[in-house]
Amino acid sequence: MSKRYLYPLKFDTIFKEKIWGGTKINDVLGKDFSPLKNCGETWEISGVPGNLSKVSEGVLKGSTLPELIEEFKEDLIGKKVYEAFGNEFPLLVKFIDAAQDLSIQVHPDDKLARERHNSLGKSEMWYVFQADEGAKLISGFNRETSREEYLQYLNSGKLTELLNEEEVQAGDCFYLPAGRVHTIGKGLLLAEIQQSSDVTYRIYDFDRTDDEGNKRELHTEQALDALDYHAYSEYKTNYKRGLNEVVPLVKSQYFQTNLLEFTTGIIREHFDQDSFIIYTCLEGSANLASEGQTTKICMGEAVLLPRKFKSVHIKANSGFKMLETFMP
Repeated sequence: MSKRYLYPLKFDTIFKEKIWGGTKINDVLGKDFSPLKNCGETWEISGVPGNLSKVSEGVLKGSTLPELIEEFKEDLIGKKVYEAFGNEFPLLVKFIDAAQDLSIQVHPDDKLARERHNSLGKSEMWYVFQADEGAKLISGFNRETSREEYLQYLNSGKLTELLNEEEVQAGDCFYLPAGRVHTIGKGLLLAEIQQSSDVTYRIYDFDRTDDEGNKRELHTEQALDALDYHAYSEYKTNYKRGLNEVVPLVKSQYFQTNLLEFTTGIIREHFDQDSFIIYTCLEGSANLASEGQTTKICMGEAVLLPRKFKSVHIKANSGFKMLETFMP
């Protein structure tokens, strides 16, 4: 039996057909989702029960994330992370292709999700990979509101009048804390980093029906206690794009994400971070090399760098754009 050891890990993609899904996962990212009719989401790194990522190559091929955490513990995810989450992997990495608008929805925070679903809450970020002309999304309310007023607008079919709609383009970034009403509009291809949770409260679904003519379930009551009814001055992340430098995008209590856009290579040192690192490739390709272990990453892929590798040399021939995510 081969000796089991850690290296930068890639996983088999989990493909999800959705009522609103399209074909960009294949057309743009080059990921074959057949025999599905469409693909709304790919789950690239997941510890969600029922959707456990399996290593795609090397001596650990076929092992699931919880199995790896149980075996390698803090060498894989970091001491602080292991103490907080045990064998549960705390983050979920996806690509999302919205050929149609997603439902208007909200996610509960940790407290509510634990009480109701024995789950983590769901705070998330979106990085817009590609956007059709005029593509929009909804994030938050466009003015202060209340539970009572919200219900009044919802029940009279005028909810969208209360919501903050934004036209978006490639490179836009949004952080959505749990409690923020939102939806992804048609024509958007996103990378999503989120807490490891699959709890969604669907508020409004545009009266859509599935192939059998059934409407999807709404969660009107559950959403009431989950929603943040405040309005905020900025919903889009304001950042200055920079070539060949590390650009911070999101700094939250759940995860931190940087944007790396480089024409050549870079050595990233993570001595101070007691966490795994996830690299999600948006453009180009690179080799992640650390302590004699090398893994290639291409557009549309994610790689998990175990905590034991405290620095990584990202080598590229023609440049790359990646998200770099870790636990705070």
